[in-house]
Amino acid sequence: MRHTNQTQVTEFFLLGLSDDPHTQQLLFILFLGVYLVTVLGNLLLMSLVQVDSLLHTPMYFFLCNLSLADLCSSTIVVPQALVHLLSRKKVISFTRCAAQVLLFLIFGATQCAFLAVMSYDRYVAICNPLHYPSIMTWRVCVQLAVGSWTSGILVSVVETTFTLRLPYRGSNIIAHFFCEAPALLILASTDTRTSEMVISLTGIVILLIPVALILVSYGCIIVTVVRMKSAAGQLKAFSTCGSHLMVVILFYGSAIITYMIPKSFKKLEKLVSVFYAVVTPMLNPLIYSLRNKEVKGVLRRVATRNFPCKVGVRH
Repeated sequence: MRHTNQTQVTEFFLLGLSDDPHTQQLLFILFLGVYLVTVLGNLLLMSLVQVDSLLHTPMYFFLCNLSLADLCSSTIVVPQALVHLLSRKKVISFTRCAAQVLLFLIFGATQCAFLAVMSYDRYVAICNPLHYPSIMTWRVCVQLAVGSWTSGILVSVVETTFTLRLPYRGSNIIAHFFCEAPALLILASTDTRTSEMVISLTGIVILLIPVALILVSYGCIIVTVVRMKSAAGQLKAFSTCGSHLMVVILFYGSAIITYMIPKSFKKLEKLVSVFYAVVTPMLNPLIYSLRNKEVKGVLRRVATRNFPCKVGVRH
C-alpha cells in the first residue's frame, strides 16, 4: 500500500520476518520463549544483586544497569513483534514508530556504554587490584552509570532527529519486523546522505569508541595476566573477563554490521537485527550467571532459604 507523493505518511506497514503462516506460528512460539527467558533471567539477576551483599560490588552494579537496559530494549521490540506475528495487518502509527526508534536506540546505546564501563572496571580490578577500592568508589560508579545513560540518550536523540526530520511521502512499507533507523531511511522521499552520515558518526561515538576502549582495556589485562606467575591467578583473571568478553563480541559484532554499514548485508539485516534485538538480551543474564561462581552461589543460598525442604531432599 502506498500514499501519494503529496501526503505525509501517518502509518507504516511492517513486512515482518515471513509471509508463511506456519513460519509465523513457529516464530511466535520462539519469540515468546526467548522473551520469557529474557524477562525472567534479567529480573532474577537484578534481584539476586539486590538481595545479597556479596554482590554489592561495582561490577554487579554495572551488570544490574546492563540487565535493565537489556530488559527494556527487548520489551520495546518483542511484544509488538509477537502481536504482529498473529496479525494479518502489521500496522504501526508514525508516532509509535518514532517512539520505538528513539527508545530502542536509547537502551541500545546505553548497553554499549555500560559494556565499555564494565571493561574498565575489569581493567582496574586486574591491573591495579591494590588501588581498586580507592579508584572504583561508589561515587565514581554512580557517575559512570549516569554518564552511560546520559550518553545513550544524547546520541539517540541526535540520530532519531536526523532520521525523523526527513519527509516520508512515498512508500510506507518497512521491510523489517520493527521500526529501526536504517530500515526507515530507505523510505525517505528525499536525499538521505546527511542523515546516513550522522548515523555513521553517532555509530563511531557509541560503537567504535567503546570498542576501542574495550580493546585497550583487554590488551592491558592480557599483558598483566600473562605476567602472573600463578596459574590459578591467571585462570581466575580470565574467568572474570570471559563472560564480559563473550557479551561484547555478540552485541557489538551484530550492532556494527547494522549501524556502521547500513547499506550492506541487506540479506542478513533482519537476521542480524533478530540477534541483537531479541537473542542477545536473553543471552546476557545466562552468560553472566552460568559462567559466574558468585552468582550461582548466591542463587543456591537464596533457593536454600526459600525452599529448604526441597533443597534438603535433593542433597
